[in-house]
Amino acid sequence: MMEVVSERVSIDRTDGRTSVVISARLPKRKEALLVAWFVCWLLVGAYVFYTRTRLSEGEPLRQFMLAFLAFWLYFAVKVGRTVLWRLKGFEQWRLKDGVLTIKDSILGYGKAHTYFVENIQKLGALNLDPTSFKHQLNDSFWTIGGQRLGFEHLGRKVAFGKGLDPAEAKRVLFVLQEALRNARKEIAAQ
Repeated sequence: MMEVVSERVSIDRTDGRTSVVISARLPKRKEALLVAWFVCWLLVGAYVFYTRTRLSEGEPLRQFMLAFLAFWLYFAVKVGRTVLWRLKGFEQWRLKDGVLTIKDSILGYGKAHTYFVENIQKLGALNLDPTSFKHQLNDSFWTIGGQRLGFEHLGRKVAFGKGLDPAEAKRVLFVLQEALRNARKEIAAQ
């Protein structure tokens, strides 16, 4: 049974399987702003690279520009990944056969992380301080972060649920907790 929680979040529950898909899409204005920022960043880097090639070999400014281009490239890759995430990315969760799989998918690619249901502890909403700088930065549309849910798995904290608003997080958490209870019952019955 497919349930649409919001424009970005859908839940599919069938026999023995629960799947949640969260789209990373932004409102069109924010999407356009992010893409424009990335294009401007690329143009600045191209201009600095072009200017560096026009300088003579002994010019000390060349070394400065090389260092600048190294930092520029790092941030170009980070922002490029975020743009791809926001345009074509999905967070996917699947609970099936006693295993919870969480995958951040960009263009269908991404590493899936698996967690055995028996080892999942303290599933719930993350305690976030909306007044903290770290929360504000992590929740910004120009980053990939913004996790709202989490659990402990073999002593390690796992955060997921990128970009969920409080109502979406509450609904999805309820469905996931119910699916975990059912999966644990199935495992105990075997």
